[in-house]
Amino acid sequence: MILTFSLFAINSNGQKASNPKIETVFLDQTDTTKNCYTILYPPKLPWTGYVILISGFGETAENVLQQTDLPNKLVLKGILTIIPTFQDGVLSFGVDSLSLQTFDRILKDVTSKHKLIDQKFYIGGFSIGGSCAIKYAENAEIKPIAVFAIDPPLDFERFYNSAKRDIRLSNDNEANQEYVYMVDRLEKETGGSPTTNLTEYYNISPYSFSDTTQREIKKLSNIPLRIYTEPDIYWWLKERGADFTSMNATECSAMINELNRLGNTKAELIITQNKGYRKPDNSRHPHSWSIVNNDELIEWLLKQ
Repeated sequence: MILTFSLFAINSNGQKASNPKIETVFLDQTDTTKNCYTILYPPKLPWTGYVILISGFGETAENVLQQTDLPNKLVLKGILTIIPTFQDGVLSFGVDSLSLQTFDRILKDVTSKHKLIDQKFYIGGFSIGGSCAIKYAENAEIKPIAVFAIDPPLDFERFYNSAKRDIRLSNDNEANQEYVYMVDRLEKETGGSPTTNLTEYYNISPYSFSDTTQREIKKLSNIPLRIYTEPDIYWWLKERGADFTSMNATECSAMINELNRLGNTKAELIITQNKGYRKPDNSRHPHSWSIVNNDELIEWLLKQ
């Protein structure tokens, strides 16, 4: 049985807004931490489509609504907006088989309940949520008409090797704990390292630089795709001790380049400058939802 809770949108000042209507739907009413989705309804009919908007690693739907006004702007343009939470809750990996199965289950629940079969279908996400959006689009039976991703890690062979290098270069007890966690998680999800289990890294990666067959990205040869990234190398060097080899921008540009060479003229790389800031204190961070011009993105979606 599906359990549904209704709530109201909260604007940036913490005040209640009459629109949009928001509900959280739990696929399992005995567990309210996972296997659920938050749905934002356009204020009037008819709808112009629906979008699955996937949060970054560790983010709740509430975090997404705090960091970006994209969901609210989408519904004002008539697009039903769904923010999913997969089987591992906020720690879902997005590109693994169980996450993608849960994605499919949520999508089928939404489309069946709201009779969306003939509606335009979009997918997008931030960080690993963007990785998930692209990965799902590559293997979906029903392809979205457009996909977007905000600074996603795409090549998990590169990600693993970059994280291992960062840990190696760090002083004792100063290693980035997020990298430590992600290395362990990747080894768990793939059964090893890229050296021992490279095929599994190809399987979970939306794009793999070293996969000369281009197996995964060939599935996107006809789908409009936008990838946003803000490669502020000076910020990364100063604030994180990271360089270009650690940045998602490297594979974002490589993937778009290869898709263009494969004939996908609707695959675009959007480079931004000084747009990345995180709420509530507006701290500078180039890996943020805010690098996107939301109005322009929505206009692009509606044109597809």
